[in-house]
Amino acid sequence: MTEGVSTVRREEGVPLAERMRPQTIDEVVGQEHLLGVDKPLGKALRGGRPYSMILWGPPGCGKTTLARLAAAHGQAALVSLSAVLAGVADLRREVAAAEQRRAEGRQTVLFIDEIHRFNKAQQDALLPHVESGLLTLIGATTENPSFAVNSALLSRSRVHVLKALSAEAIEQSLLRAIADPRGFGDENVEVSTEALQLIAEAADGDGRRALALLEGAVELSEAGQVEADLLPALLTDRRRRFDKGGDAFYDQISALHKCIRGTNPDAALYWFCRMLDGGCDPEYIARRLLRAASEDIGNADPRALQVMLDAWQCYERLGSPEGELALAQAVLYLASAPKSNAAYMAYKQASVAVAKGGSEPVPEHLRNAPTKLLKAIGHGRAYQYDHDQPEGIAFSQSGFPASVGEQRYYQPVSRGLEIKIAEKLAWVRDRRAAALAGKPQ
Repeated sequence: MTEGVSTVRREEGVPLAERMRPQTIDEVVGQEHLLGVDKPLGKALRGGRPYSMILWGPPGCGKTTLARLAAAHGQAALVSLSAVLAGVADLRREVAAAEQRRAEGRQTVLFIDEIHRFNKAQQDALLPHVESGLLTLIGATTENPSFAVNSALLSRSRVHVLKALSAEAIEQSLLRAIADPRGFGDENVEVSTEALQLIAEAADGDGRRALALLEGAVELSEAGQVEADLLPALLTDRRRRFDKGGDAFYDQISALHKCIRGTNPDAALYWFCRMLDGGCDPEYIARRLLRAASEDIGNADPRALQVMLDAWQCYERLGSPEGELALAQAVLYLASAPKSNAAYMAYKQASVAVAKGGSEPVPEHLRNAPTKLLKAIGHGRAYQYDHDQPEGIAFSQSGFPASVGEQRYYQPVSRGLEIKIAEKLAWVRDRRAAALAGKPQ
């Protein structure tokens, strides 16, 4: 591109990120795991053989660029649709246009941005045309395509996972923008090393954001000289990637939960802070922490539930940011506590047994008998009041329906308070088994 064209495009307000969009595969920074000369996608694009694919990755990693390059290298017509705005009628129109191109001997690449926003009917409308080869579909998504794209469409496409750009790749992109006539190559722009590093860090893996920050810094600078002290005015929002409701959201809450389960308080605190930094509602985190207190700690430390409830109540009374400290304290307690999923597993096993079983009647001795009539027909008959027994337990009295028999769902682990619980239950279960079998105690 000539310097004259570059200048005109800047005057027309074309963003730097668009001006610097790579024109060849070799200009793309990052994604070496896909675009290397020995990688299947890299070979296909360089050889001008685009195929239907789903590009899954975070914002600013190059999904749109790859779609454009696929069409350009394959000498195909590129048609771009946004799943937010397009409907089935738009698809039908593009199919008709693609049929006309095929009659003329030309291929069509259909790029659908945010394809995860297409509903099932819209995705189904693409199937026959992708299958016939009329359309080479390239879908871009920030969501896991396993959940966001229907299986029929996935089976006709290859899924490529793009990674957030490294700071080094972003710095390389920034340096090119400074030197290239499409960017600032025809101007006297200089950016200090420290400023470049700060921009690359603040971009958080998003190449488009990095170029926007560079463009803003140049506009604010004196005669194109960008120093680090200029950047605080631009970096007012430096939250890390989070995407509430998307994969990053669920990946991070999963990381927090698993680090608590893994007794790693430092890592758990890191993910807690990452979620707050991303704008997550602290009460959502509190709900998940309360679940973890029961699912992963349970009776190994029954205090964990109360600690978590107290922290949640503290947050409700103080609000943000003061109340977040109480939640952080609870995160550290839960992560440091002894762990047991015995209550969780016992509940699941008992639930499955109930679901598979019938409506077994309550044994007579356990039935409620508040009236003479109910007593007369046998409710509560032969019930042994445990407190009247020598050791406080009626060992010969079963708690299950006769057709079910005694079961063992709860298996305490050898950690925390459950060590003592396990010892007590082992003694009780052995005595009960012997009593129910009619053996002397």
